Amino acid sequence: MAKSDAPIIVVKRVKKGGHGHHGGAWKIAYADFVTAMMAFFLLMWVLGSTTAGDLAGISSYFQNPMRVSMSGGQGSGETTRIIKGGGDNISKVAGVEAKADADTEQRRISDSSVTDVENARKDRTKNEAVKSEIEKSVESDAELKNIKGQLFMDITSEGLRIQVVDEKGKPLFNSGGVVPSVAARRLLRVIGKSLNDNPGKIRIEGHTDAAKFSNGEAGYTNWELSSERANVARREMISGGLAPSNVAQVIGFADTIPLNPADLSDPLNRRISITLLNRKPKKEEKPVQRPIERQKEELPKGAQEIPANLRAPAQFLSKDAPIAPAMDTSKVDKPATGKPAR
Repeated sequence: MAKSDAPIIVVKRVKKGGHGHHGGAWKIAYADFVTAMMAFFLLMWVLGSTTAGDLAGISSYFQNPMRVSMSGGQGSGETTRIIKGGGDNISKVAGVEAKADADTEQRRISDSSVTDVENARKDRTKNEAVKSEIEKSVESDAELKNIKGQLFMDITSEGLRIQVVDEKGKPLFNSGGVVPSVAARRLLRVIGKSLNDNPGKIRIEGHTDAAKFSNGEAGYTNWELSSERANVARREMISGGLAPSNVAQVIGFADTIPLNPADLSDPLNRRISITLLNRKPKKEEKPVQRPIERQKEELPKGAQEIPANLRAPAQFLSKDAPIAPAMDTSKVDKPATGKPAR
């Protein structure tokens, strides 16, 4: 075959792209945006973790930066320098604005709220530790394994609540009496030891079911029974090691707070409830401001104006007593003519 008869092969190359002129400028803009967002979130985090007192101090510093350095006083730095507020070197930290405003009411409120939050966190940690310790003690004691189903613990707004309840065939006390069973006595002593290892004020409550005594409400009732059982529980816990000073309240509620309201005769309603109380937030007592009583102005004798018809006759007045000025009756409205005055 001649060369002129060979087929002609045409190769078409398609160039893809077209964005070459943009370069990497968008990356710089995006990096600036990410940096700005990071700085913004850091600012929000700092403002959120700063107390109200510190924020007030920073605000007042920018309003009047020279106040701390020139006024001296507590928290203003080394006041023995020639320029009050100056320090020995740049690392001097005694002159910060926050200390200068340490006695403000806003600072006290801020510190109080921080203390309350910290106390709540500590109480939560303590309650969890006591709960875990009691569970381990009951689990490791062979005599208490049969009664662990009668022990309930939960953390409430008041603190750690420990409830030891009756079970069918496994009562905590003898029927209608205050003598605890051997297992109940041992369990209460274990609880007392655990509470003494983590000191705090406790409240002990006694509860009964709705069964009434035959002698009526005027005699021995569930009120006395629940109170005496709570007091027996207190004595058993003290025998286990609980400090008597840690007991804040011993109360009997009779059958007024049933654990199972649907069945008032349920053995679950017969129980001993022990609460390890949290620390209460401190409330700053503001002094009572009494209204200022205005003293009555004492006028000298004779200074007040007495109407003429009320004056004493001249013969009864002493010579030394000042004579009150006469009242001007010219301005008094006179009755119209033709009508007699009354």
